[in-house]
Amino acid sequence: MDYFLTEEQIFMKDVAREIAQKKIKPVSAHHDETGEFPWEIVKAIAEADLFRVFIPDEYGGMAGDSAIMNMCVVTEELSKVDGGISLAFAATGLGTFPILVSASHEQKQRWLTRIADGTVAAFGLTEANAGSDVAGMQTRAVEDGDYFIINGTKQWITNGGEADIYSVFAVTDPDRGPRGVSCFVVEKGTEGFTFGKKENKMGIRASATSELIFQDCRVPKENMIGRRGTGFFTAMKTFDQSRPGVAAQALGIAAGALDLSINYSRERVQFGQPISAFQGLRFMLADMAMKVEAARALVYSTARWIDSKPDEKVTVASAMSKCFASDVAMEVTTNAVQVFGGYGYMKEYPVEKMMRDAKITQIYEGTNQIQRDEIGRGLIAEAARKKD
Repeated sequence: MDYFLTEEQIFMKDVAREIAQKKIKPVSAHHDETGEFPWEIVKAIAEADLFRVFIPDEYGGMAGDSAIMNMCVVTEELSKVDGGISLAFAATGLGTFPILVSASHEQKQRWLTRIADGTVAAFGLTEANAGSDVAGMQTRAVEDGDYFIINGTKQWITNGGEADIYSVFAVTDPDRGPRGVSCFVVEKGTEGFTFGKKENKMGIRASATSELIFQDCRVPKENMIGRRGTGFFTAMKTFDQSRPGVAAQALGIAAGALDLSINYSRERVQFGQPISAFQGLRFMLADMAMKVEAARALVYSTARWIDSKPDEKVTVASAMSKCFASDVAMEVTTNAVQVFGGYGYMKEYPVEKMMRDAKITQIYEGTNQIQRDEIGRGLIAEAARKKD
């Protein structure tokens, strides 16, 4: 379908596709097997200026008024080939959003210009006992003159250990609950800031997932993003804007699996004819295609809405796009393995990797159970508002 992309977005899409096909595809299996972070791909993405697509023009970017849509277009295209490698780009967007949402002009000038040039960023919220429940956060930031002293550990941080810029959330006022959380930018190399183990994951293995460890880490006060105690607002606003990016990653994985399935069905011969000749298989492909197209329509419309109405509350639509697209990704990739039959279960063929990669999209940035709860709460609140 024609989603009426602008000329700039079509160009971004074409550039991302070329990188995916020429740079990512030849090394995808290697990075999945070894878990090496794809620095050569990051360099190619930076040289193609794709890190600029979600950065405002005044800070060296070229987002215009379409930052979320731009990010989704590029993320989808990269993810069609490798949903793990695409995270070097997409998770940098996640790490950037707190700065976009809450930073001062001077702070944006300091960090966004570097990200636009290709500096990798990360988002540090999750802890062992504080995933979906932010109130369980144990990382503390204590004021000490012109600094805050941060102690604690963050877990399962995408781009962890590889990124140079980290948006980190810590409790500054323990008695205030969610209103006692603040956000800081901590740069790699800061004294007292180190990294723990790199996780050995089922999927997205090319993406670095590591612990962040803070031991008396001294962070200047000017690194606080937004006012003290507004970190929870920054995190929730970030998720509203970043979840379509996860949805785009899931969409790309599903779309890539669908394309491979269609092509394979034309090449694989059984009983003297291509398996595409069998109606049952065509039914499978039809269902896969309808769901991919429905997911794309929801993701793109949500992205455009966020871009056009940046001050409106978009939690429900954002959660819907992430939840639906990731469920579609899991279903489509599972069916893709089925289309490939025994070959689909083998690592020589990419669909088993796509199935493994798809699973995480139902989990991070809020599990799909959390998304459904957010959607339900939002619907009930909106009905009550209308009644009042």
